Amino acid sequence: MAASKCTRLTGVLSRQLLDSVDSVLFDCDGVIWRGDQAIPGAPEVINSLKKNGKRVFFVTNNSTKTRQMYADKLGKLGFDASADEVFGTAYCSAVYLKNVCKLDGKVYLIGSNAMRQELEDVGIRPVGVGPDPVSGVQKDWANVPLDNEVRAVLVGFDEHFSYMKLNRALQYLWNPDCQFVGTNTDTRLPLEGGKAVPGTGCLLRAVETAAQRQAQVVGKPNIFMFECVASQFGLDPERCLMVGDRLDTDIMLGSNCGLKTLLTLTGVSTVAEAEANQKSECPQRQKMVPDYYIESIADILPALQA
Repeated sequence: MAASKCTRLTGVLSRQLLDSVDSVLFDCDGVIWRGDQAIPGAPEVINSLKKNGKRVFFVTNNSTKTRQMYADKLGKLGFDASADEVFGTAYCSAVYLKNVCKLDGKVYLIGSNAMRQELEDVGIRPVGVGPDPVSGVQKDWANVPLDNEVRAVLVGFDEHFSYMKLNRALQYLWNPDCQFVGTNTDTRLPLEGGKAVPGTGCLLRAVETAAQRQAQVVGKPNIFMFECVASQFGLDPERCLMVGDRLDTDIMLGSNCGLKTLLTLTGVSTVAEAEANQKSECPQRQKMVPDYYIESIADILPALQA
């Protein structure tokens, strides 16, 4: 399938691309749904891919839901999906701490109840979920009570993020043997109407700045996100397609892992941004150029039904 980068996917080319892969990895928000509404035609695409013998996986940097919560949402929106096909950063962070870090102890968690659940499901005990308001006076803050069994700090999305959580993470990370892991570096979460709210990357950067340490980031575009899927299902990177709406996470993940990449224009990134990256001499920006782009994944439905 010789084709130049950033090629518009149409007609026969869609069929050729689908014939060249066995597995398709989809980002979620902006690709198969927006908020609580499925992208028109997206459920039919996912379900048709499966009927055509393709394996489908859902790969998201969102750490606020468990795999089962995602499977439930997918089902309600009409997608044929099961929890074991979902790879969110809540689950992948738990796998990373257990299998890569070989963690023997508790985790100080700046994150959601979903992250707590995924950690507990792999046998890791988290502490710190929920509000942690400032108390006492400033001279006491460096001596806040710590759990001496904590061996790692994990930072994900946390609506209760606070100065005291930042301080407590710093106190744990004074210990150079304490592992430091982040779910993702997404700086903004886009909302309907062109607005956005701060993302996990803002929280992680605050902890990194305070601790003067860099976290090991699990989510896209880090290759661990793909390895988490590939190790469980025996995927061949050359026979995989990554479909996403963000150049800096989805498309870069595909580039980092040797996957074919498809940008859909129903979310964050634009063709103009991809073409600007293509013209750049910066190797990192070159990794943010998709092989193909398409208005919506619904546009490949005719190729699946041919």
